[in-house]
Amino acid sequence: MADLKLLIDTVRDELQSMQHQGKVADYIPELAKIDPRKFAISITNMKGETISTGDDNERFSIQSISKVFSLALALGKVGDGLWRRVGREPSGSAFNSIVQLEHERGIPRNPFINAGAIVVADVLLAGHQPREAIAEILRFVRIAANDDTIMIDPAVARSEQATGFRNFALANYMRAFGNLHHPIELTLGVYFHQCAIEMTARQLSEAGVFLANGGRDPRSGLTIVSKERARRINAVMLTCGHYDGSGDFAYRVGLPGKSGVGGGILAIVPGEASIAVWSPALNARGNSLLGTRALELIVRETGWSAF
Repeated sequence: MADLKLLIDTVRDELQSMQHQGKVADYIPELAKIDPRKFAISITNMKGETISTGDDNERFSIQSISKVFSLALALGKVGDGLWRRVGREPSGSAFNSIVQLEHERGIPRNPFINAGAIVVADVLLAGHQPREAIAEILRFVRIAANDDTIMIDPAVARSEQATGFRNFALANYMRAFGNLHHPIELTLGVYFHQCAIEMTARQLSEAGVFLANGGRDPRSGLTIVSKERARRINAVMLTCGHYDGSGDFAYRVGLPGKSGVGGGILAIVPGEASIAVWSPALNARGNSLLGTRALELIVRETGWSAF
């Protein structure tokens, strides 16, 4: 891990001159307050060892990275029946687009765009009160990270609830097609709270390592999901994890990955490691600008790639 530590320190130093580029997600008021110069990289390997650099112990809102964990939970709950309500194809549209829902009769293209994640939240809400479904998601993330200190930031959740008009529109549209089964405000309550989970880069890389290790946590030996399910989640991350920038991310980085508008990216190197990067300033597609660049540099030096 010593060579990797030197590498991520070098990447951090190299990217410092680019910290003025990009823009934080200011349409969510709480995220607009974040210092765009924050930066962290964390890598957890198959032995459960973690190395980090930068602001690696500062918590940030994982936002859409939470969709990886809610997808894993929903597949555990309803299995392949989930795919009758949400697709597995890249969207080619912005993460909050409503355009395809009309043509595809309320079936979101994949579980990582907002509409798809709202359907997943609706699945997780079945048989539960919203607070129970939210607690289940948080508990799953804590188990994956082997860390009970992970929390939800209530200020971010309130901020999303107050400004999430487009998500309300998506939910209403899908409800009109019969693809949401619970009252919209309850389903969106679950969705907004899962997006408000806050973690450090170190916690995030540790939470994602089960996906690199065939579904098993290498530290505890606990099976989080089956090997087959881990493979399938990685596949959807590779093709859909960066919204309409997924193809470019696959071209430049070549790893399964999931971004969030809080500036985080979780990338998976099957059989090797999980990588979490955090840099709040985003590119035009809502993905971390320097986080993507950092992963590109790491892959170039390590040879890690799915291809």
